[in-house]
Amino acid sequence: MADKKDDAPKKKGAMALIGAVAVASLVAIGTGGGLGIYLHSTVEKAVDQKKREEEDKAVKVLTYTGDLSLRSVGSVVTNLADPNEAWVRLESSVVFKTVSVPAPDVALAEIRADIVAYLRSVTTKQIEGASGLQHLREDLNERVALRTKGQIRELIVESIVVQ
Repeated sequence: MADKKDDAPKKKGAMALIGAVAVASLVAIGTGGGLGIYLHSTVEKAVDQKKREEEDKAVKVLTYTGDLSLRSVGSVVTNLADPNEAWVRLESSVVFKTVSVPAPDVALAEIRADIVAYLRSVTTKQIEGASGLQHLREDLNERVALRTKGQIRELIVESIVVQ
């Protein structure tokens, strides 16, 4: 009978230990679940906010509205002034008011011819680097404005390859 008395405290101690582990496990599960839900909603909010910011940026960048048209000038391939064996390929588009240019195809052909004439007078040193590309873009915009008497708003350089 002495054994039964000794087993009772051991069983109570084991039950208390199991109960404590069960309570700690439930608290850990609840805390982990709550933290997971909180982090999930925080991440969703951050992603939604970033999407809204990107959409706002995209709206701010697009300044052309109304009756404006964008037409591709096409590819222009020609050699440069120096060195003679260097070739350049330029793809561009123009932005203009739809009603201001009566014959856009004719204007685009004239612009292509002007671009070829200009590029044949340019050296590779003149179009090197970011500032060279900026100067090239500004010069081409000036030529386009002169050719079309200001009817074309902007020439957009889409790509340029020098080989």
